[in-house]
Amino acid sequence: MNSKQGNARLSNPLTLVAGGAGFIGSHLVLRLLDQDHEVICLDNLQTSRPSNLSLLQGRPGFRFVEADIVNPLPTAVTGEAGRLTRIYNLACAASPPQYQADPEHTMLTNVVGTNHLLRLAEKSGARLLLTSTSEVYGDPEVHPQQEDYRGAVNCTGPRACYDEGKRAAEALAFDYARMGRAEVRVARIFNTYGPHMNPDDGRVVSNLICQALSDEDITLYGDGSQTRSFCYVSDMVDALTALMESDGDGLAPVNVGNPVELTVAELAERVVAMTGTRNRIVYRPLPQDDPRRRRPDITRARALLGWEPRVGLAEGLEKTCAWFARELAREPESLAAE
Repeated sequence: MNSKQGNARLSNPLTLVAGGAGFIGSHLVLRLLDQDHEVICLDNLQTSRPSNLSLLQGRPGFRFVEADIVNPLPTAVTGEAGRLTRIYNLACAASPPQYQADPEHTMLTNVVGTNHLLRLAEKSGARLLLTSTSEVYGDPEVHPQQEDYRGAVNCTGPRACYDEGKRAAEALAFDYARMGRAEVRVARIFNTYGPHMNPDDGRVVSNLICQALSDEDITLYGDGSQTRSFCYVSDMVDALTALMESDGDGLAPVNVGNPVELTVAELAERVVAMTGTRNRIVYRPLPQDDPRRRRPDITRARALLGWEPRVGLAEGLEKTCAWFARELAREPESLAAE
């Protein structure tokens, strides 16, 4: 890089993306790089795919720092406090099998890790966007879910490390904002799917597609009547970047998701039809505290951001199935290395 290119680079916005090698995080980093941001990707690689990171490395303006936000942030990050303008916090395992595998770490990531990033935001003057979750609504008794609904969370159950961890992270973020210590935005993300997902992450879309493309039974939990609303990842990134740049005081969470609701059994039927699989469908017991209905009210996102999803389920599933078919066709050694 010549000195002229280096000086131009220094004039670009510097953004930190914690969890930037993960599913949504890697898409977000790619978007920011395409918009000429400099990006520091901070990730402990606990649940991220190395192939996601390989898509990012070598891109102009990209830097990777391997670290865990539960620990004090490394100087490779804190040393850039004078240049940081934006901080995205996507650092937490998001699928139940992953976040329940180490519940202590999940809770600490949400509370201690978020506090570390908020302190960095306070020091740098950067705006911070926290990715919270629809799980703060628990197994909701109000449908669809609006941001003013306080939820029905089992605070002692196996999902509490994630549900309550995210609720605590929101509380921290809003307290920092109310005290004038940091400028924040909070997105409550509903089910998201698309390329860059882990084949074995335990989420319903990746489970169904990978089982359909492999010689495995297709597993439904309960009777399949529980509902979800699925947002394609490019729409999610649109929403997150729009929320980060939105005006206002940021003192209210914003639901981000696709309001089209369908049962898990209907989703399985679509995947079966799309892949042409003849694998049998088997039923397993519904996990404890698994939400029965889930659909976002996105009135606030429409009004504040002018945003709503554009990618329909048929188009999104087709792209996702094609991506997983390519991934599953890779050499077994390549997948085993991940």
